[in-house]
Amino acid sequence: MISTNKLKPIFLCSILWVATFAQAQETNKLKMWYQADRMEDTLNGISLKQAYEFLKNKQPASVIVAVLDSGIDTTQEDLKNMLWTNHYEIPGNGIDDDKNGYVDDIHGWNFLGNKNGTNLVTGGGENARVYYRFKNLFEGKNIDTNSLSTMDKWHYTEWKESEKEMAIDPKEQIEVTMLDNVITVLKKNDTILRSDMQKEEFNIDDLENFIPATDEAKKAKNVYLTVFKQMGFDPESTNISLMSDLEEYTKSKQDALNAKLAPPPDYRALTIKDDYNNFNDRFYGNNDIMGPDPRHGTHCSGIIAAQRGNGLGIDGIAGIPEVKIMVVRTVPDGDEYDKDVALAIIYAVNNGAKVISMSFGKKFSPEKPWVDSAVRYAESRDVLLVHAAGNDNEDVDSVPNFPSPIMLSDHLKVSNFITVGACGDPRIADGNTIADFSNYGAKSVDVFAPGVNIYSTLPGGNKYGNLSGTSMAAPVVSGIAALIRAYYPYLSAKQVIYALEKSVVPGTALEGMITIPGTDKEVNMLDLSVSGGEVNAYNALKIASTLKPENLNNPKFTGQKGK
Repeated sequence: MISTNKLKPIFLCSILWVATFAQAQETNKLKMWYQADRMEDTLNGISLKQAYEFLKNKQPASVIVAVLDSGIDTTQEDLKNMLWTNHYEIPGNGIDDDKNGYVDDIHGWNFLGNKNGTNLVTGGGENARVYYRFKNLFEGKNIDTNSLSTMDKWHYTEWKESEKEMAIDPKEQIEVTMLDNVITVLKKNDTILRSDMQKEEFNIDDLENFIPATDEAKKAKNVYLTVFKQMGFDPESTNISLMSDLEEYTKSKQDALNAKLAPPPDYRALTIKDDYNNFNDRFYGNNDIMGPDPRHGTHCSGIIAAQRGNGLGIDGIAGIPEVKIMVVRTVPDGDEYDKDVALAIIYAVNNGAKVISMSFGKKFSPEKPWVDSAVRYAESRDVLLVHAAGNDNEDVDSVPNFPSPIMLSDHLKVSNFITVGACGDPRIADGNTIADFSNYGAKSVDVFAPGVNIYSTLPGGNKYGNLSGTSMAAPVVSGIAALIRAYYPYLSAKQVIYALEKSVVPGTALEGMITIPGTDKEVNMLDLSVSGGEVNAYNALKIASTLKPENLNNPKFTGQKGK
């Protein structure tokens, strides 16, 4: 999971600003700002309406988008008709009908569970896993790196970096203590407000309009409004979501601190029980693609392909009948495991995905060669990988963000991998063009896409809400890529990336100099990304329409197993 140590503006990989409320009539254009047009709507969106006007009367081909994430709510009204279905499997018969090693994988697969149906909830941080795994091997030893194999040298490098991160900072315990105190105070005031307001759930608007009957309720109101506003919560966030996010964030900070004092439990061994160090032991997991907490994956999937034109909720970027979502549960609470990422990519490729959306990341990758081999396999089958840049407002030219398109074996960059940072409209993102939490990199981040206050599907059947993060920006790009691959199926993944990058709206052309996330320094947008701009669906499709096939005789253009 992409994480950050900053309480504002983002907790853990885009769980700030969440609002889990029933679908309501759209009241203003700001709700779907990310799909808007700069000229017509005066909002820095992706010009989606103009894109569909351009595509009018064109016939799309079928495209499968694999979402590697926490799982999704398969009952969500805007997603249930958009799921990929494996027609080679007979549902519920307990038999691997298509003989791919995964029993009853009807809509995808869950690599975070066991055959008994139990799911892995948390995996902890990869820094702790690396530190304790190699501690006895490297700690206090005089290591001659020239004598190490390539793999051992990589493990040693990873361990030395984890050793730095495992040093205890007294400020961490102070932060956890302060957060515990905030939660305690909020719970006390929450009880007062629910009683005085005579409602169990309320948001900022409710509080602003509430006239307290007692001094006690007045103080409680002021406390809640202060927390709501100073921590950057969306106005539609509720007391319930605020408390949930604070408790989740605080627990993650306490768990990380505890891991520096003693080895954390091996959650994976206790639950999944695969032979983790054996990459050939790959047929584990189960078909529970929802998992214990599908919020993140449900939100990302809706951005890509919430059903268009059904009069419900939202219209996803590529929510047309020809585009389907394949669900591959890969990301627990905490950092994902390299083995699961690699096998999830291979599973998606083998089952026909043409776009793989990956809204996760971490700073350590001990089994990077496994992931690299899967990425290269996807490249050989012409599958596009879309990856979130991360939410730590760091320069990923110098700070790791895995998985990455640079291969460990030869240090070459694959051609089918695009890394996405998050941008926003200045009226949405506190006056910023680039989200102040987004990672950036002149060499490592290819494009920016909307990732602030993105309204999409949430678990619960008919619920929707806002999330922020590069986790939201990546599926925006995945959705546009799915449209390109649907309407111009003869184009390669490399050509799709070309169309996305060459069609960006340059940040400097509209907003002048761009503020580096997390600083007050202003630079040219080319200093923050390869393309120097923000994606635009209409522009990308226009460029795609002018491109010619690279090589129609190449086997990678013949398509994958049709499901």
